[in-house]
Amino acid sequence: MNSVSSKAAITAIGTYVPDKRLTNADLEKLVETSDEWIVQRTGMRERRISAEQEFTSDLCIRAVDDLIRTYGKHVEDVDLIIVATTTPDYPFPSVACLIQEHFNIQSTGAFDLNATCAGFAYGLHVANGLISAGLHRKVLVVGGETLSKVTDYTDRTTCILFGDGAGAVLVEADETNPGFIASIQGTDGSGGMHLYRAGMANALHGLPLAGAGNIVQNGREVYKWAVRTVTAGIEELLPRAGMTIADIDWFVPHSVNLRMIESICEKTGIPIDKTLYSVEYMGNTSAASIPLSLGLGVREEKLKYGDTLLLYGFGGGLTHAGLVVRWGAQRPPQ
Repeated sequence: MNSVSSKAAITAIGTYVPDKRLTNADLEKLVETSDEWIVQRTGMRERRISAEQEFTSDLCIRAVDDLIRTYGKHVEDVDLIIVATTTPDYPFPSVACLIQEHFNIQSTGAFDLNATCAGFAYGLHVANGLISAGLHRKVLVVGGETLSKVTDYTDRTTCILFGDGAGAVLVEADETNPGFIASIQGTDGSGGMHLYRAGMANALHGLPLAGAGNIVQNGREVYKWAVRTVTAGIEELLPRAGMTIADIDWFVPHSVNLRMIESICEKTGIPIDKTLYSVEYMGNTSAASIPLSLGLGVREEKLKYGDTLLLYGFGGGLTHAGLVVRWGAQRPPQ
């Protein structure tokens, strides 16, 4: 697959993170760690943590509220809702259905998509494909997670990493100024057991249940796979778009770990000062990390209408997805 035949564009964004902060100093009281150790290895200083009765749908709804308020959009005529998450409120109904009910969207499809930390990039890819095929006109793509609820806070290797948050974008039909330029996806299921949550089949493979569905990972193996795979993916994706690094205004990777992002930038030649990330004060928020990074870029007045972005999600599965898109969100005059 080369360049995308697109008839869609991203037209608005909204984000939300919980109020509670989990700092490195807080983690020092829970496990044997230190602020210096965490910053040196991950670049993380804080994470946002959902309240006990605050779930993924709550965060996603707040993100959509922010989109509506900030961009003056309405969602009553959305004809498809896609939610990328690995931490839904329930196995079913889906988070997408809960969003539909909250906003009283009368006629829409709705489903959750689980591609872990690549989920938001996959959601955008699906939304663009369905609109460009003429099957839909206005799609709400949301990435939301409450990873704190599946994190083992006695495991010093994982509890320092994860935070909660949500981001939502509108993808709308636009044949005049489409925004999707090129895409790439890939999977290496043989590495799936390097990063997983306990499930029903664990016992069949002699794997631990690791609590009530907590996250388990081999950080070293995931790190090596991600740096190697994303670097190669970018080298394949840019020619599909007919572009080079110089044509990219902003690189927006999954905010997994700042040191990993720096390594990818070094290997690809992407300047770190042309990279948007949310990891420093929000931690690894899986499917929410890319929209949270985009939201920060908008608020900090870095990201402008018409900018060319390289988005790249990667994570458990192991799976990855990259997109080159032109930013099409414009805030109305104040």
